[in-house]
Amino acid sequence: MSDTTENSTADAVGTSVGSAASSQAPETGSPLVKRGLADMLKGGVIMDVVTPEQARIAEDAGAVAVMALERVPADIRAQGGVARMSDPDLIAGIIEAVSIPVMAKARIGHFVEAQVLQELRVDFIDESEVLSPADYVHHINKHPFTVPFVCGATNLGEALRRVSEGAAMIRSKGEAGTGDVSEATRHIRAITKEIAALRGLGEDELYVAAKELGASYELVRGVAERGALPVVLFTAGGVATPADAAMMMQLGADGVFVGSGVFKSADPVRRAAAIVRATAGYDDPAVVLRASRALGEAMVGINVADLPAPHRLAERGW
Repeated sequence: MSDTTENSTADAVGTSVGSAASSQAPETGSPLVKRGLADMLKGGVIMDVVTPEQARIAEDAGAVAVMALERVPADIRAQGGVARMSDPDLIAGIIEAVSIPVMAKARIGHFVEAQVLQELRVDFIDESEVLSPADYVHHINKHPFTVPFVCGATNLGEALRRVSEGAAMIRSKGEAGTGDVSEATRHIRAITKEIAALRGLGEDELYVAAKELGASYELVRGVAERGALPVVLFTAGGVATPADAAMMMQLGADGVFVGSGVFKSADPVRRAAAIVRATAGYDDPAVVLRASRALGEAMVGINVADLPAPHRLAERGW
């Protein structure tokens, strides 16, 4: 790649991330730039918010982005019913309230919700299992969109299939809305373990692995050579404390999504800032200890082991 091309790409990435409310979608069309936008969020925390006020709390705490929702996952789980894309006016209000990137969720397979979100000029679209799936056969073809997509995965095969469809960021799913980090732990460990296993395989074995993973040989070979996904890997689902966030980072995540864990706690302002500090200083126990002090009560959680299979959101998607 020439210096001119590299400089142009860097300018496009910097411009797009620097202003969440600006008319940036047309600048984010190529896979290189979409992945570059996601890469710039590495090491950070992305927080679910339902109001402009919460978005400002997240921004002030140091969040690298916010996820605009009508209901946090804990409320979606408690209230039941069909969970759909949030009201565009709510999302627009959050976009106007902050200068950091704003993400929003579309239902699995609902490409028209994604088209609406792109027209709304959100910074990222999350094709999310937290919402009720619109299609039980097809995920969204993300390649035609100019806005980058985030997708969930519980294992390497799922992650690679989403990348093949055009995802620019993968988040291990965990079990959203529970405050129980055990599923987040299981999923990030599964993905990193499967990546490590590819590194020792020969060419013939990689062909077999590609078939088993449901991904192209070229994509699987690239992961084996790199020892990592070709896109950023965040983690989500059940992160409720600074220690939870730090553990996810130590297990290999590039960053953390926090859903109900902040705004369902006793002191969202303190907890938001504490989780950001612990994520940044994840490898220093002294930093995590300081971040964990005087936070008040964490969210009241749900043990994942007590959830019957039909109520496990992470099992949505394929």
